[in-house]
Amino acid sequence: MKIDPTKLLMVYSAVLTAAAVGMMGNIGAVAQSSGPAAGKATFDTIDVKRINIREDDGTLRLVVSNTSRAPGIIMRGKERPHPSGNRGAGLIFYNNEGSENGGLIFSGQRGPDGKASGMGHLSFDQYEQDQVIQLTQNEHDGQRMAAMIVSDRPDSPLDFDLAERLAKMAPGAERDALMAKLRADGVGGRQRLYAGKSRDKSSAVALSDGLGRPRLMLRVAHDGAASIEFMDEKGKVVRTLSPTP
Repeated sequence: MKIDPTKLLMVYSAVLTAAAVGMMGNIGAVAQSSGPAAGKATFDTIDVKRINIREDDGTLRLVVSNTSRAPGIIMRGKERPHPSGNRGAGLIFYNNEGSENGGLIFSGQRGPDGKASGMGHLSFDQYEQDQVIQLTQNEHDGQRMAAMIVSDRPDSPLDFDLAERLAKMAPGAERDALMAKLRADGVGGRQRLYAGKSRDKSSAVALSDGLGRPRLMLRVAHDGAASIEFMDEKGKVVRTLSPTP
């Protein structure tokens, strides 16, 4: 079969022209994307395992993740393993310096025994410390609680070396003694306000002093019995007010 050189040249020219037209179309699309609407995109559905939101300088401000991609504890951009191993799915907030500043986590499932368990937790942290306000709920083995909790935290930053040391200690008298001392010293902070529903199905407001000792309790039991209790520094009820029969 004899090939006509003229026809071959025409076919070759047509292919080049089509390629050039396609290239110009792509260049036009790129030029358009660099205009006023640059950086914007619209999607109907996005399936991802983790999203990092950052400032223009790269500082991390928010992480949205599933359980397997959940971050550890990040302080000033340095990540450490989370003490619990994995905090679960949710959103973690970070301050202007890239340090953890609170978050929203949640879970729920029914176990092999048919019993449900779950939790939801929204909290905000003191600067380079732990949470000072929480909206939290938890259920396990048929018991449920839901509350707003306000806490005091130490002025000093979190001691991650101490946390790692505790995590490595075997359960026993030595660890229990250290934990008791840390609680007495207020290293982990002290709860000042609890307002919510307790596992005994009563609703309660508990106000504590600077050492975390409950001093005033407003309580309504599941059966409707109501009381106001005043307590001393040892937790002993020194006065009770209740409705007149």
